[in-house]
Amino acid sequence: MTQIITSLDEIAGRYDALFCDLWGCLHNGITTYPAAVEALRRFKARGGTVLLLTNSPRPRRSVHGQLDAVGTPMDVRDDIVSSGDAAQAAMLSGAFGTRVFHLGPERDISFFTEPGRDLPHTEIARVPLAEAEGIVCTGLFHDETESPDDYTDMIAEGVARGLKLLCANPDVFVDRGEQRIWCAGGIAAAYTAAGGTSCYFGKPHAPIYDLARQRLYAAAGREIADDRILCVGDGIHTDVRGGVDQGLDTLFITGGLAAPEMGPDVEAPDAERLYSYLDAHDLDPSYAIGRLR
Repeated sequence: MTQIITSLDEIAGRYDALFCDLWGCLHNGITTYPAAVEALRRFKARGGTVLLLTNSPRPRRSVHGQLDAVGTPMDVRDDIVSSGDAAQAAMLSGAFGTRVFHLGPERDISFFTEPGRDLPHTEIARVPLAEAEGIVCTGLFHDETESPDDYTDMIAEGVARGLKLLCANPDVFVDRGEQRIWCAGGIAAAYTAAGGTSCYFGKPHAPIYDLARQRLYAAAGREIADDRILCVGDGIHTDVRGGVDQGLDTLFITGGLAAPEMGPDVEAPDAERLYSYLDAHDLDPSYAIGRLR
């Protein structure tokens, strides 16, 4: 049964590395959570390695910039692994053609302009949907005002033409401050429901964890066994499902996306509600905590 804890320190000695989510765990898209920062600092002070594992569709260099913008200090992470990194490698392999339609905001342009290290340098052109060989979805054009329902015609055209959709962020929602916004995963789900093919590379899917293990080895300078890695995240379908499916111990942050289901105190999940929620999703993470601290 999932153990409810009140501090990362209670279990930190069991692990040498963390794969820690960002949105809902370390920040809310606007400000960084001080208690989470201190928890990661204490883990690192014990000799632990922290990889920030995010479904952001941007390459890690751009994620560094995002973290700076919300006030996240550099000393809480040893490296970053993003869904954008894993998805970028797939795009540059040519699996979605070399002429692609970009469905997403211009702020995600780094996905196309900042190829990660050790990736092939395939020339990818962004073209109108009518000329595309594939679709690369990093999000909605206007995520604060739109939903997948606004893309019905666009989705129908892509499906009719048999275009595969690369989903660079499997998250369906994130909370930006107090506002819940749609992500690329919502578009991909609608594309699949319409009969199209959507391909995912972030959590909970294997490619991002394979990349994380490679970067963990580089950051730690040694092999770290899976039973010494702890996944931390608030997304039941992404962070928790991914960690469990990978056979990794997982800490569920209940005060993120699932907070409305957990009772009135965001810092202390109601046990009965928590276990009912986990049963409904057929998941049994190792631990749960209200907020990372």
